[in-house]
Amino acid sequence: MVKKITKRLPIPHFLKQRKSFKKPGQAPGTLHFTGEKRLEHITMNLYDYDVDQLGEYDITEIEESKPYLESPSKTWVNVCGLHDVEKLKHIWSYFELHPLIQEDIIHTNQRAKIEEYPEHMFFVLRMMSFVEETGDLNVEQVSIVLSKNSVLSFQEDDFPIFEPVLHRLRNSAPRLRKEGPDYLAYALIDTVVDHYFKVMEKLGDEIEILEEKILEDFDDTIPEQIHALRRKLIYFRKALWPLRDSLNTLLREESHLINEENKIYYRDVHDHLVQIIDGLENYRDMVLGMLDMYMSQVSNKMNEVMKVLTIIATIFIPLTFIAGIYGMNFQYMPELSVRWAYPAVWVVMISATVVMIYYFRKKNWI
Repeated sequence: MVKKITKRLPIPHFLKQRKSFKKPGQAPGTLHFTGEKRLEHITMNLYDYDVDQLGEYDITEIEESKPYLESPSKTWVNVCGLHDVEKLKHIWSYFELHPLIQEDIIHTNQRAKIEEYPEHMFFVLRMMSFVEETGDLNVEQVSIVLSKNSVLSFQEDDFPIFEPVLHRLRNSAPRLRKEGPDYLAYALIDTVVDHYFKVMEKLGDEIEILEEKILEDFDDTIPEQIHALRRKLIYFRKALWPLRDSLNTLLREESHLINEENKIYYRDVHDHLVQIIDGLENYRDMVLGMLDMYMSQVSNKMNEVMKVLTIIATIFIPLTFIAGIYGMNFQYMPELSVRWAYPAVWVVMISATVVMIYYFRKKNWI
Protein backbone atom coordinates (compact mmCIF):
# COMPACT_ATOMS: atom_id res chain seq x y z
CA MET A 1 0.00 0.00 0.00
CA VAL A 2 1.43 3.38 -1.04
CA LYS A 3 0.93 6.08 1.55
CA LYS A 4 -0.09 9.45 0.16
CA ILE A 5 2.27 12.21 1.23
CA THR A 6 0.59 15.59 1.67
CA LYS A 7 2.67 18.75 1.70
CA ARG A 8 2.06 20.47 5.02
CA LEU A 9 1.70 24.22 5.29
CA PRO A 10 4.63 25.96 7.02
CA ILE A 11 4.14 27.31 10.54
CA PRO A 12 3.45 31.08 10.37
CA HIS A 13 6.46 33.19 11.31
CA PHE A 14 4.64 35.10 14.03
CA LEU A 15 3.82 31.85 15.87
CA LYS A 16 7.49 30.86 16.02
CA GLN A 17 8.44 33.90 18.10
CA ARG A 18 7.81 32.35 21.48
CA LYS A 19 10.80 32.91 23.72
CA SER A 20 10.59 33.04 27.49
CA PHE A 21 10.64 36.45 29.12
CA LYS A 22 13.37 35.72 31.62
CA LYS A 23 14.74 32.95 33.77
CA PRO A 24 12.64 32.10 36.84
CA GLY A 25 13.64 33.99 39.97
CA GLN A 26 15.30 36.97 38.29
CA ALA A 27 14.65 40.39 39.78
CA PRO A 28 12.03 42.70 38.23
CA GLY A 29 13.60 44.96 35.65
CA THR A 30 16.18 42.37 34.52
CA LEU A 31 17.11 43.27 30.95
CA HIS A 32 17.17 40.43 28.45
CA PHE A 33 16.28 40.85 24.78
CA THR A 34 13.77 38.13 23.79
CA GLY A 35 13.18 39.03 20.13
CA GLU A 36 15.24 38.50 17.01
CA LYS A 37 17.82 40.85 15.55
CA ARG A 38 16.19 42.59 12.59
CA LEU A 39 18.63 45.46 12.01
CA GLU A 40 22.42 45.69 12.00
CA HIS A 41 22.51 48.89 14.00
CA ILE A 42 20.10 50.89 16.13
CA THR A 43 18.94 54.08 14.42
CA MET A 44 17.43 57.17 16.01
CA ASN A 45 15.36 59.88 14.34
CA LEU A 46 14.47 63.07 16.14
CA TYR A 47 11.56 65.34 15.21
CA ASP A 48 11.27 68.70 16.94
CA TYR A 49 8.19 70.75 16.15
CA ASP A 50 5.78 73.47 17.16
CA VAL A 51 3.17 75.51 15.31
CA ASP A 52 5.76 77.34 13.20
CA GLN A 53 8.53 74.82 12.47
CA LEU A 54 9.51 71.17 12.08
CA GLY A 55 13.06 69.92 12.43
CA GLU A 56 14.07 66.40 11.35
CA TYR A 57 17.41 64.99 12.49
CA ASP A 58 19.22 61.65 12.37
CA ILE A 59 21.12 61.34 15.64
CA THR A 60 23.71 58.81 16.74
CA GLU A 61 23.87 59.67 20.45
CA ILE A 62 20.90 60.50 22.63
CA GLU A 63 22.75 63.51 24.12
CA GLU A 64 22.18 65.28 20.80
CA SER A 65 18.51 65.60 21.76
CA LYS A 66 19.26 67.74 24.82
CA PRO A 67 18.81 71.20 23.16
CA TYR A 68 15.43 70.16 21.78
CA LEU A 69 14.19 68.57 25.00
CA GLU A 70 15.00 71.73 26.92
CA SER A 71 13.19 73.99 24.45
CA PRO A 72 9.44 74.82 24.62
CA SER A 73 8.80 72.86 21.42
CA LYS A 74 7.61 69.23 21.35
CA THR A 75 10.12 66.46 20.65
CA TRP A 76 9.62 62.98 19.26
CA VAL A 77 12.46 60.44 19.18
CA ASN A 78 11.87 57.24 17.19
CA VAL A 79 14.28 54.36 17.89
CA CYS A 80 14.51 51.43 15.45
CA GLY A 81 16.19 48.23 16.64
CA LEU A 82 16.06 46.61 20.08
CA HIS A 83 18.97 44.14 19.97
CA ASP A 84 21.70 46.45 21.32
CA VAL A 85 20.72 46.50 24.99
CA GLU A 86 23.76 48.53 26.09
CA LYS A 87 22.93 51.40 23.76
CA LEU A 88 19.29 51.26 24.78
CA LYS A 89 20.34 51.45 28.44
CA HIS A 90 22.08 54.72 27.63
CA ILE A 91 18.88 56.09 26.07
CA TRP A 92 16.73 54.91 28.95
CA SER A 93 19.01 56.35 31.63
CA TYR A 94 19.03 59.69 29.80
CA PHE A 95 15.22 59.81 29.96
CA GLU A 96 15.18 58.23 33.45
CA LEU A 97 12.77 55.48 32.44
CA HIS A 98 11.55 53.12 35.12
CA PRO A 99 13.32 49.70 35.10
CA LEU A 100 10.01 47.94 34.42
CA ILE A 101 9.52 50.07 31.30
CA GLN A 102 13.03 49.15 30.15
CA GLU A 103 12.32 45.47 30.70
CA ASP A 104 9.02 45.56 28.79
CA ILE A 105 10.50 47.36 25.79
CA ILE A 106 12.95 44.55 24.97
CA HIS A 107 10.63 41.70 25.99
CA THR A 108 9.02 41.60 22.57
CA ASN A 109 6.27 39.13 23.44
CA GLN A 110 4.46 41.59 25.68
CA ARG A 111 0.69 41.75 25.63
CA ALA A 112 -0.71 45.11 24.57
CA LYS A 113 -1.12 47.39 27.59
CA ILE A 114 -1.04 50.93 28.96
CA GLU A 115 0.74 51.69 32.23
CA GLU A 116 1.17 55.02 33.99
CA TYR A 117 4.28 55.91 36.00
CA PRO A 118 5.05 59.11 37.97
CA GLU A 119 6.83 60.80 35.06
CA HIS A 120 5.83 58.68 32.06
CA MET A 121 3.00 56.82 30.44
CA PHE A 122 3.93 53.57 28.71
CA PHE A 123 2.08 52.03 25.77
CA VAL A 124 2.77 48.58 24.26
CA LEU A 125 1.13 47.66 20.95
CA ARG A 126 1.42 44.87 18.39
CA MET A 127 2.03 46.24 14.90
CA MET A 128 0.67 43.91 12.23
CA SER A 129 0.97 43.90 8.46
CA PHE A 130 0.68 41.33 5.67
CA VAL A 131 3.69 40.21 3.65
CA GLU A 132 2.35 40.37 0.09
CA GLU A 133 4.79 37.76 -1.29
CA THR A 134 4.01 35.01 1.25
CA GLY A 135 0.65 36.06 2.68
CA ASP A 136 2.14 35.66 6.16
CA LEU A 137 1.34 38.00 9.03
CA ASN A 138 4.29 40.19 10.02
CA VAL A 139 4.21 41.16 13.70
CA GLU A 140 6.44 43.48 15.67
CA GLN A 141 6.18 45.13 19.06
CA VAL A 142 5.89 48.91 19.18
CA SER A 143 6.51 50.71 22.49
CA ILE A 144 5.64 54.36 23.12
CA VAL A 145 6.74 56.36 26.15
CA LEU A 146 4.87 59.61 26.75
CA SER A 147 6.52 62.31 28.86
CA LYS A 148 5.48 65.86 29.72
CA ASN A 149 7.18 67.43 26.69
CA SER A 150 8.37 64.49 24.58
CA VAL A 151 7.48 61.13 23.07
CA LEU A 152 9.81 58.14 22.72
CA SER A 153 8.86 55.31 20.36
CA PHE A 154 10.65 51.98 19.91
CA GLN A 155 10.37 49.59 16.94
CA GLU A 156 11.94 46.21 16.30
CA ASP A 157 12.86 47.17 12.73
CA ASP A 158 12.72 50.19 10.45
CA PHE A 159 9.32 49.46 8.89
CA PRO A 160 7.81 52.92 8.14
CA ILE A 161 4.84 52.51 10.45
CA PHE A 162 4.58 56.17 11.36
CA GLU A 163 5.03 57.64 7.89
CA PRO A 164 1.42 58.98 7.86
CA VAL A 165 2.12 60.93 11.08
CA LEU A 166 5.33 62.35 9.60
CA HIS A 167 3.43 63.33 6.47
CA ARG A 168 0.96 65.29 8.60
CA LEU A 169 3.75 66.98 10.53
CA ARG A 170 5.52 67.97 7.31
CA ASN A 171 2.29 69.37 5.92
CA SER A 172 1.74 71.55 9.00
CA ALA A 173 -1.31 69.70 10.32
CA PRO A 174 -2.69 72.41 12.65
CA ARG A 175 -3.94 70.21 15.47
CA LEU A 176 -0.91 67.90 15.49
CA ARG A 177 1.49 70.85 15.49
CA LYS A 178 -0.50 72.76 18.11
CA GLU A 179 -1.42 70.05 20.63
CA GLY A 180 0.98 68.54 23.14
CA PRO A 181 2.84 65.21 23.16
CA ASP A 182 -0.30 63.40 24.36
CA TYR A 183 -1.92 64.15 21.00
CA LEU A 184 1.18 62.90 19.17
CA ALA A 185 1.03 59.67 21.22
CA TYR A 186 -2.62 59.33 20.17
CA ALA A 187 -1.66 59.85 16.51
CA LEU A 188 0.99 57.10 16.73
CA ILE A 189 -1.42 54.67 18.39
CA ASP A 190 -4.14 55.52 15.88
CA THR A 191 -1.74 54.79 13.00
CA VAL A 192 -0.99 51.33 14.39
CA VAL A 193 -4.72 50.65 14.83
CA ASP A 194 -5.40 51.85 11.26
CA HIS A 195 -3.05 49.09 10.05
CA TYR A 196 -5.37 46.61 11.75
CA PHE A 197 -8.11 47.55 9.29
CA LYS A 198 -5.79 46.61 6.41
CA VAL A 199 -5.10 43.27 8.08
CA MET A 200 -8.85 42.77 8.53
CA GLU A 201 -9.37 43.44 4.82
CA LYS A 202 -6.72 40.86 3.89
CA LEU A 203 -8.22 38.30 6.24
CA GLY A 204 -11.64 38.92 4.70
CA ASP A 205 -10.17 38.33 1.23
CA GLU A 206 -8.58 35.08 2.43
CA ILE A 207 -11.92 33.91 3.82
CA GLU A 208 -13.73 34.66 0.54
CA ILE A 209 -11.09 32.87 -1.54
CA LEU A 210 -11.17 29.85 0.76
CA GLU A 211 -14.96 29.70 0.66
CA GLU A 212 -14.92 29.65 -3.15
CA LYS A 213 -12.22 26.98 -3.10
CA ILE A 214 -14.31 24.77 -0.81
CA LEU A 215 -17.35 25.05 -3.07
CA GLU A 216 -15.53 24.65 -6.39
CA ASP A 217 -12.64 22.32 -5.67
CA PHE A 218 -11.87 19.37 -3.43
CA ASP A 219 -8.41 19.87 -1.94
CA ASP A 220 -7.14 17.86 1.01
CA THR A 221 -5.02 20.84 2.18
CA ILE A 222 -8.14 22.91 2.87
CA PRO A 223 -8.42 21.86 6.56
CA GLU A 224 -4.83 23.04 7.14
CA GLN A 225 -5.58 26.33 5.39
CA ILE A 226 -8.67 26.78 7.55
CA HIS A 227 -6.71 26.11 10.74
CA ALA A 228 -3.90 28.47 9.61
CA LEU A 229 -6.48 31.21 9.06
CA ARG A 230 -8.03 30.44 12.42
CA ARG A 231 -4.62 30.78 14.10
CA LYS A 232 -4.21 34.23 12.55
CA LEU A 233 -7.62 35.31 13.83
CA ILE A 234 -6.91 34.02 17.34
CA TYR A 235 -3.50 35.73 17.44
CA PHE A 236 -5.01 38.96 16.08
CA ARG A 237 -7.76 38.90 18.70
CA LYS A 238 -5.29 38.23 21.52
CA ALA A 239 -3.26 41.25 20.40
CA LEU A 240 -6.26 43.61 20.34
CA TRP A 241 -8.33 42.59 23.33
CA PRO A 242 -5.88 43.76 26.07
CA LEU A 243 -5.35 47.09 24.29
CA ARG A 244 -9.09 47.69 24.21
CA ASP A 245 -9.36 47.00 27.94
CA SER A 246 -6.34 49.21 28.70
CA LEU A 247 -7.78 52.12 26.71
CA ASN A 248 -11.09 51.68 28.47
CA THR A 249 -9.33 51.96 31.83
CA LEU A 250 -7.37 55.01 30.65
CA LEU A 251 -10.56 56.78 29.58
CA ARG A 252 -12.21 56.21 32.97
CA GLU A 253 -9.29 57.43 35.07
CA GLU A 254 -7.62 60.80 35.39
CA SER A 255 -4.12 61.23 34.00
CA HIS A 256 -1.58 63.99 34.54
CA LEU A 257 -0.05 63.39 31.09
CA ILE A 258 -3.19 63.32 28.93
CA ASN A 259 -5.39 66.38 28.69
CA GLU A 260 -9.10 65.80 29.24
CA GLU A 261 -9.98 67.48 25.93
CA ASN A 262 -7.75 64.99 24.08
CA LYS A 263 -9.31 61.92 25.66
CA ILE A 264 -12.05 62.04 23.06
CA TYR A 265 -9.44 61.01 20.45
CA TYR A 266 -8.34 58.06 22.58
CA ARG A 267 -12.01 57.15 22.84
CA ASP A 268 -12.15 57.14 19.04
CA VAL A 269 -9.26 54.62 18.96
CA HIS A 270 -11.14 52.52 21.51
CA ASP A 271 -14.22 52.56 19.24
CA HIS A 272 -12.09 51.42 16.30
CA LEU A 273 -10.77 48.52 18.36
CA VAL A 274 -14.30 47.51 19.35
CA GLN A 275 -15.29 47.60 15.68
CA ILE A 276 -12.32 45.43 14.67
CA ILE A 277 -12.91 42.92 17.47
CA ASP A 278 -16.56 42.60 16.45
CA GLY A 279 -15.40 41.95 12.89
CA LEU A 280 -12.97 39.31 14.16
CA GLU A 281 -15.78 37.56 16.00
CA ASN A 282 -17.75 37.41 12.75
CA TYR A 283 -14.72 36.12 10.87
CA ARG A 284 -14.13 33.45 13.50
CA ASP A 285 -17.72 32.22 13.11
CA MET A 286 -17.29 32.21 9.34
CA VAL A 287 -14.09 30.14 9.59
CA LEU A 288 -15.75 27.62 11.89
CA GLY A 289 -18.63 27.50 9.42
CA MET A 290 -16.15 26.85 6.60
CA LEU A 291 -14.81 23.83 8.44
CA ASP A 292 -18.36 22.49 8.78
CA MET A 293 -18.93 23.29 5.10
CA TYR A 294 -15.79 21.38 4.12
CA MET A 295 -16.82 18.37 6.20
CA SER A 296 -20.26 18.49 4.57
CA GLN A 297 -18.59 18.54 1.15
CA VAL A 298 -16.49 15.53 2.10
CA SER A 299 -19.57 13.75 3.40
CA ASN A 300 -21.54 14.58 0.24
CA LYS A 301 -18.77 13.30 -2.00
CA MET A 302 -18.55 10.15 0.07
CA ASN A 303 -22.32 9.72 -0.25
CA GLU A 304 -22.07 10.17 -4.03
CA VAL A 305 -19.39 7.50 -4.23
CA MET A 306 -21.38 5.16 -2.00
CA LYS A 307 -24.52 5.76 -4.07
CA VAL A 308 -22.74 4.83 -7.30
CA LEU A 309 -21.24 1.74 -5.71
CA THR A 310 -24.61 0.75 -4.25
CA ILE A 311 -26.35 1.14 -7.63
CA ILE A 312 -23.69 -0.94 -9.35
CA ALA A 313 -23.96 -3.62 -6.65
CA THR A 314 -27.77 -3.56 -6.87
CA ILE A 315 -27.67 -4.05 -10.65
CA PHE A 316 -25.26 -6.97 -10.40
CA ILE A 317 -26.99 -8.75 -7.49
CA PRO A 318 -29.75 -10.37 -9.67
CA LEU A 319 -27.22 -11.08 -12.43
CA THR A 320 -24.96 -12.77 -9.91
CA PHE A 321 -27.93 -14.71 -8.58
CA ILE A 322 -28.83 -16.01 -12.05
CA ALA A 323 -25.21 -16.79 -12.87
CA GLY A 324 -24.88 -18.56 -9.51
CA ILE A 325 -27.96 -20.71 -10.15
CA TYR A 326 -26.76 -21.85 -13.56
CA GLY A 327 -23.22 -22.22 -12.38
CA MET A 328 -24.17 -25.13 -10.12
CA ASN A 329 -22.94 -28.51 -11.36
CA PHE A 330 -26.18 -30.52 -11.13
CA GLN A 331 -26.67 -33.17 -13.81
CA TYR A 332 -30.44 -32.89 -14.14
CA MET A 333 -31.04 -29.20 -14.78
CA PRO A 334 -33.85 -29.08 -17.37
CA GLU A 335 -32.67 -25.84 -19.01
CA LEU A 336 -29.28 -27.28 -19.90
CA SER A 337 -30.75 -29.47 -22.63
CA VAL A 338 -32.87 -26.73 -24.20
CA ARG A 339 -31.36 -25.19 -27.30
CA TRP A 340 -32.51 -21.61 -26.59
CA ALA A 341 -31.76 -21.66 -22.83
CA TYR A 342 -28.46 -19.77 -23.12
CA PRO A 343 -29.92 -16.82 -25.15
CA ALA A 344 -32.94 -16.80 -22.83
CA VAL A 345 -30.72 -16.35 -19.78
CA TRP A 346 -28.98 -13.41 -21.51
CA VAL A 347 -32.34 -11.84 -22.35
CA VAL A 348 -33.48 -12.16 -18.71
CA MET A 349 -30.23 -10.67 -17.39
CA ILE A 350 -30.22 -7.75 -19.84
CA SER A 351 -33.92 -7.07 -19.24
CA ALA A 352 -33.39 -7.02 -15.48
CA THR A 353 -30.52 -4.56 -15.89
CA VAL A 354 -32.54 -2.26 -18.18
CA VAL A 355 -35.57 -2.31 -15.88
CA MET A 356 -33.48 -1.42 -12.82
CA ILE A 357 -31.66 1.41 -14.62
CA TYR A 358 -35.01 2.80 -15.82
CA TYR A 359 -36.40 2.60 -12.27
CA PHE A 360 -33.33 4.34 -10.79
CA ARG A 361 -33.56 7.16 -13.32
CA LYS A 362 -37.26 7.58 -12.67
CA LYS A 363 -36.48 7.97 -8.96
CA ASN A 364 -33.63 10.45 -9.80
CA TRP A 365 -31.12 8.24 -8.07
CA ILE A 366 -28.81 8.40 -11.08
